Amino acid sequence: MIELELVAVRVELPSNTPVVVLKELSGLQRTLSIFIGGPEAAAIAFALEGVETPRPMTHDLLINVASELGFVLSWVDITELRDTTYYADLHLSGQGGQRNVSARPSDALALAVRVGCPIYCSEEVLDEAGFVEEEIADPPDPERSEAIVDEFRNFIEHVSPEDFES
Repeated sequence: MIELELVAVRVELPSNTPVVVLKELSGLQRTLSIFIGGPEAAAIAFALEGVETPRPMTHDLLINVASELGFVLSWVDITELRDTTYYADLHLSGQGGQRNVSARPSDALALAVRVGCPIYCSEEVLDEAGFVEEEIADPPDPERSEAIVDEFRNFIEHVSPEDFES
């Protein structure tokens, strides 16, 4: 398993579909984007921003129930990608031992962000769906850009139709 960092929750345009963006912490530093539902996106965004609600939200409730039963969420795994559907596991530990519970990745991530536990992904999923973001080139040099514009203006000012005759 490879450790990931939850980088952002975004809205993919033009479909306005929420997507969660994860990035590999070491190695190739691949990025993994998973489309999720609106409520799950809101739950993750609330947790990332530290928004406190007057009453427990569903993910908070699940953490509270696990705690009352003597379990803590130790880590989450994104385990599989099958027919465009991602699968995840919650790894709970407590007095009763270790328990693994299948979950949707969006729910697993909403829980992981709340408790601050690690997020892992299988190598196979990253090999199939992960991608290395292209480095953004350095911003253009303003002086060089201005020189190119001046050169183009000079060309336009001095060009004549005769210059294009054979």
